[in-house]
Amino acid sequence: MTVLDRFLRYIQIDTKSDPSNTETPTTKGQWELAKMLVAELTEMGAKDIVLNEHCIVTASIPSTLKENEKSKVIGFLAHMDTSDSAPGNVKPQLIKNYDGNDILLDKQGTAVLSPKVFPSLLDNVGNTLVITDGTSLLGSDDKAGIAEIMTMAYTLLNNPEIPHGEIKIAFTPDEEGADGIRHFDVKAFGADFAYTVDGGALGEIEYENFNAAGFTVKILGREVHPGEAKGKMINAALLATEFASMLPANETPGTTSDYEGFYHLCEICGDCTEAKLSYILREHDKDLFQKRKKYIENVIYYLNEKYGEERFILEMSDTYYNMKEKILPHMHLIDNAKAAMEESGITPRIVPIRGGTDGARLSYVGLPCPNLSTGGYNFHGRFEYIPVESMEKMVDVLVNLAQK
Repeated sequence: MTVLDRFLRYIQIDTKSDPSNTETPTTKGQWELAKMLVAELTEMGAKDIVLNEHCIVTASIPSTLKENEKSKVIGFLAHMDTSDSAPGNVKPQLIKNYDGNDILLDKQGTAVLSPKVFPSLLDNVGNTLVITDGTSLLGSDDKAGIAEIMTMAYTLLNNPEIPHGEIKIAFTPDEEGADGIRHFDVKAFGADFAYTVDGGALGEIEYENFNAAGFTVKILGREVHPGEAKGKMINAALLATEFASMLPANETPGTTSDYEGFYHLCEICGDCTEAKLSYILREHDKDLFQKRKKYIENVIYYLNEKYGEERFILEMSDTYYNMKEKILPHMHLIDNAKAAMEESGITPRIVPIRGGTDGARLSYVGLPCPNLSTGGYNFHGRFEYIPVESMEKMVDVLVNLAQK
């Protein structure tokens, strides 16, 4: 199978994660994909194949080096779940020799993939694009990464003349919003270093990511008949909007880029009696990260003082941290990735991740793990697309990297 064949096969399985579920995996579709990958790895001749009780797939590609040649063990990882921000029942379309014009994703014309909104399309004129039908995401985050790693594995197993040390591969559940990586056994995996293949546009290499926290604000009101509410009613829903208005309007995902942090209101609900806001907080710099959290605490303190009692209840916890400090002692990983891309005719670009990856968590538990591009664009929504040529290039990159 080609990398495209594999990708189209994998995205047919709905593996949308469910952050509200505390089990791992959070959805049954991830089991289905995991079993499919195990069958394919078995057929292609991979070794040490394991599907554990937490739906983590691991396998090995034996070294082709001579007994007196030593090499570090390198790993490649991708996640099986897709975001819950859009439906996962994918019906892909192929646009061959893209001409640079608007693409109607659906027959009704309600979803238009346009270079006016997504200028990256113009960088892919002449390519074959895999797109959605406008009703779901595509799933290249991270099934493109899976397809690329699997095609690399097939290439290495069927071409023993390619010199490489032992290679470890892993496919993990619930990267999107859940915490599937907490079950990952780094020691059992057996790699000295690893890469997640979970990035965006072709050529991206990432070893800096956000420090991340999540917080909720529960607001307690007092309900009274509106006709006799003066001096008595405390409308929790209005207090929720007051809290939201106290966060900087120019520090949201839609107003920031590159290394700029943000507060993101994910959900708001409530009525006069009770309301709740759910946020994520992101910042690359550790000191600024702490200052953002302190600002939220100060706002809560101010509002509770203003209303004379504890009506605003804050719950906040850290999610993950910037992997940069764990990668800096191992910059050969970045140098090797750059060289592998240049050998494939790709210009590498070091960019910060405006999010997180499993690699960030793994880097903090002893497995330095930067992130590589998949070639995809516009993740987590119906305007997602990926050029076939980019996936093919990434297979070449991974094969090159395996040899380093």
